[in-house]
Amino acid sequence: MERVLPEFLRTGIESGIEFAYSFEPYFAPTVVLVPGFVKNGVESLSESTGQDVETLEYLLGMLICYPLGMIMLALPYGKVKHLFSFILGAFLLQFTIGIQWIHQLISSLVAYVMFLVLPAKTAKILVPIFSMVYITAGHLHRQYINYLGWDMDFTGPQMVLTMKLYMLAYNLYDGEVLKQGENDRAAKKCADVSLSSLPGIIEYLGYTFCFATILAGPAYEYKFYANACDGSLLYDKSGKPKGKIPSQLWPTLRPFLASILCLGIFVVGSGMFPLLDPSDPQNAAPVLISEDMLAKPAYERYRYAWLALFFIRFKYYFAWMNAEGANNIWYAGFEGFDVNGEPKGWQVSNNIDVIQFETAPNLKTLSAAWNKKTANWLAKYVYIRTGGSLFATYGMSAFWHGFYPGYYLFFLSVPLMAACERIGRKKLTPRFGNGKKWSPYGIVCILSTSLMTEYLIQPFQLLAYDWAITAWKSYYFSGHILCVIFFVVVSNMPTPKKKDA
Repeated sequence: MERVLPEFLRTGIESGIEFAYSFEPYFAPTVVLVPGFVKNGVESLSESTGQDVETLEYLLGMLICYPLGMIMLALPYGKVKHLFSFILGAFLLQFTIGIQWIHQLISSLVAYVMFLVLPAKTAKILVPIFSMVYITAGHLHRQYINYLGWDMDFTGPQMVLTMKLYMLAYNLYDGEVLKQGENDRAAKKCADVSLSSLPGIIEYLGYTFCFATILAGPAYEYKFYANACDGSLLYDKSGKPKGKIPSQLWPTLRPFLASILCLGIFVVGSGMFPLLDPSDPQNAAPVLISEDMLAKPAYERYRYAWLALFFIRFKYYFAWMNAEGANNIWYAGFEGFDVNGEPKGWQVSNNIDVIQFETAPNLKTLSAAWNKKTANWLAKYVYIRTGGSLFATYGMSAFWHGFYPGYYLFFLSVPLMAACERIGRKKLTPRFGNGKKWSPYGIVCILSTSLMTEYLIQPFQLLAYDWAITAWKSYYFSGHILCVIFFVVVSNMPTPKKKDA
C-alpha cells in the first residue's frame, strides 16, 4: 500500500505510527491477566496441531465463554456481575490480542468522559464521531502495515465497541427527549431501549467489555445487558418471577452444537474450495483469478466461486452462533416476558438465521438474516436518524468495515440489485407471485438472489481493487449488465392493476 502513496503522506503516516508505538512501553505492563503458563500451553498446542497460535487463541477464547457464562449465571445480581464481565472481557482481549487490548480501554474511557461532560444532544453526535474516527484510524493502520493480511488485531473487537458506543449515545439522548416529552419519532421507535441516566463506570465497562460479546459480538443495546445483570429481566421489584422462567439449556446447546458443526464445515469445505492461495494468501493471486482457473469455462469458474464463498460463510456462522449460546447461558439473550407473563423468545443475541439467509428470495430478507445486530444498529441509529438515507446507511456500513476497495465495489453495486428487486416487485410479483416462498416464482427469486449475490460479493472477500475487477471482468461484468437489462425491460412493462394482483 505504501508504494502508491506520495512521499510526504507516507512520511507523515509513518511518523504518526511511530508516535503511537512510542507509548508501548507504558502500556505493556497492563497485560497482567494472562498467566505465562497459559500462553506456553497454547504455543505447545499450536506445535502439536499445526495450527497457528492466533487461530487457536481466538478459538479457545470463544469456547471459554461457556464456562465463564456458567460462572456469570451463578454470581449474585448487581455490581459483581458487571465487574466479572469487565475483568473477563479484558482477560479475553489480552489473551487474543495482547497489548492491543488497551485500545478498547482508552476508547471506552474517553467516551465515558464525553458522556459525563457533554449534554446528551451533543454527545449523540460527538461520541459516534469519536468512535468512528477511532475505528477508521485502526483500519487505515492495519491496511498500511499489513495490506491484505488476516492477522488478528484490535480492529475486530473495536468494531463491536463502535456499535455499542454509538447506540449508547442515542439511547441516552432518546431517554432525555422522551423524559422532556418532545415529539421525536426516532426516539419513540427506540423507546424500549432508551436510558434515563448514564450507567455507573463499573456497569458501563461491564457492557463495553462484556466477555460474551467482546470477540465476535453481537452488539446489542445496554438495556438488554443491564437487565440480565440486575435481575430485572426475570424478576419484578418484589423479587417474584415475572413469569415461568424458561430453561436456558436448549437455547444454549442449540447454537453451541450448530457452531461446532459450522466450524467443521468451514474447515473441510474451505480446504476443498479455497478462495485465496493457501500457500500465500496475502500476496499470491487468489485461486478465483489464478491462471489455471481463468482458463476454465465461465460456468465452471462460477460454480467454484459459489462453493468457495458458501463455505467461507460458515466461519461467520460459527462465531455468531457460538457467541449466541455464550450469551444465552446467563440469560443475556432472553427477551423477557410479555404482559401475560409468557416468554418472548431468545432473539437478543441471535445474529444469524442460516436457513433464511441461504434461501432468501430477495435482498431485504437476505440482509435481515445476516449479521442481525449490525443491521439493527444501522437501521435504528443511522437509517432512521438520517431521514431514511440509504446513502448514509451504506456509507456508514462501508466505513465501519474498512477501506479496502473491494468493500466499496460491493456496496456501490448493491443499490443496482435493490433497484431491480423493487421494479420486479412492482411489475412481476403481482403477475406471477402467490405469496408462497416455495412456489415456482418464489424458487426463481431464491435462485436469482443467490446467483446475483455470489457474483456481487466476490470483491468483498478479495479486498484488493485489481483482484476484484479481475474477478468481475472474468465474467464480462455480466451481473451488472444483466441488472441493467432487467431494469430497463421490466420498467417498460405495464404495471398490473390492483384487481389483477
